[in-house]
Amino acid sequence: IMNNPYALIIQPKENRYKNTKKVSDKNLILNTSISDHRYVSKEAIVKALPGAFKTPLQESDEVLVHHNIFRRYYDVRGIEKNSGNYFKEDMYFCYLDQVYMYKRNENWIAMPGYCFVNPIQSEDKWENKEEPLKGIVVYTDGSDIVKEGELVGFTPYSEFEFIVGDKRLYRIKLNDISIKYEHKGTEKLYNTSWL
Repeated sequence: IMNNPYALIIQPKENRYKNTKKVSDKNLILNTSISDHRYVSKEAIVKALPGAFKTPLQESDEVLVHHNIFRRYYDVRGIEKNSGNYFKEDMYFCYLDQVYMYKRNENWIAMPGYCFVNPIQSEDKWENKEEPLKGIVVYTDGSDIVKEGELVGFTPYSEFEFIVGDKRLYRIKLNDISIKYEHKGTEKLYNTSWL
């Protein structure tokens, strides 16, 4: 694999799209459209590092990336195309600002400037829904801005959804954390039924 001076070269961990779910011994198809970004895989393996600068990443790290890297689309003539990140043979260029978290020694670490937050359940006892713009920090970048286990609030439209293992988490930029709440310890995580 040749190196790109300014970009990682990555490969989807499994497939470009995550649009099936195993139910018993059958595969259930969740989506058949290439346009829906929610079903594009965000899991990748680093195959080569950029040559021009150092990163905290290593070759063969598992990373979580932006969905548009693997996404396919239809051009104005209706012809299906690869994203502009496509390199060759199931490999893609990925710039550092498109990587949000990496796995090292079985532990997830957020890239500098990011954290991952688990939404909490609303305190309204009559409704089973998510408390808006509030959650518990699960993964951080190791800075002192937020710590794992803290209850935080974040600005509207700053959350970007990821499925990490069996949890639905929001990727939040650290500068979008708007408040730290006192953590009572009674907050319940909000886990949606489709997970």
